[in-house]
Amino acid sequence: MKGATMNTPSAPLPGGTWTLGDSPVTRFGYGAMQLAGPWVMGPPADHDGALAVLREAISLGITHIDTSDAYGPRITNELIREALHPYPEPLFIATKVGATRDAQGAWPTARRPEELRKQVHENLQSLGVEILDLVNMRMGDAQGPQPGSITEAFETLADLQQEGLIRHLGVSNVTGTQVAQARSIAPIVCVQNMYNLAHRHDDDLVDHLAAEGIAYVPFFPLGGFTPLQSEALSQVANRLAATPMSIALAWLMQRSPNILLIPGTSSTAHLRENIAGAGLRLSDEDVAELDSIGR
Repeated sequence: MKGATMNTPSAPLPGGTWTLGDSPVTRFGYGAMQLAGPWVMGPPADHDGALAVLREAISLGITHIDTSDAYGPRITNELIREALHPYPEPLFIATKVGATRDAQGAWPTARRPEELRKQVHENLQSLGVEILDLVNMRMGDAQGPQPGSITEAFETLADLQQEGLIRHLGVSNVTGTQVAQARSIAPIVCVQNMYNLAHRHDDDLVDHLAAEGIAYVPFFPLGGFTPLQSEALSQVANRLAATPMSIALAWLMQRSPNILLIPGTSSTAHLRENIAGAGLRLSDEDVAELDSIGR
């Protein structure tokens, strides 16, 4: 259910917009995972603070929120619903399926057709909607993408799309082969993989997707840096009087127009800092120096 209107932000968000399927969204979005408790389990320590972050994101003009019913589990979706429902008309909520949570906080895979159907219906219920804007099919494991067919799982999501429960489809934590397999079954609007200054393995995929009009949504913008890479990033950040996170986000924003950012935070001040950081303009010399970190 949507119907409320969003306030016009005082300043435009960095990067402008990108169209996911038929929905224009802000390239700077918000990832809700950090709103859950420690290890993405249980409720947040500051419930009202979590609601405030979500409402601040909307007030600042963000129209793209990334979540999953596995976060908490159910916690982030329920917080989004409490803070923002009825959802403002431009708001686009992306979720993902393919894993659940166990009592120990692990992420066991859940990709059989009946499991995926259950997860889609759980997302519908916890978000309080009749149709999900976007469902990403998450593959691989905590180590990253793994070889294997995505066909049966993605066909299940395509069926649910045909049933009117999903508007758009995407894939997450996938290989290039799995992207091609998914696209042979149904159109996708985005790929969500780990990618940052230190992890450039998807460079060719980013460019290929840009040419095809498909978004690339990187997660862990500072994940997996070696000490030497972190030192190099900090040197650039110090020279520009910025934080390493700001430089990493600004580099991603300039890397390609199809890159959408979804940094997460449980702090309204940090949310505003991330937006300001992503809006930094890096010179050609800055970019060349940063490019050397991952190459």
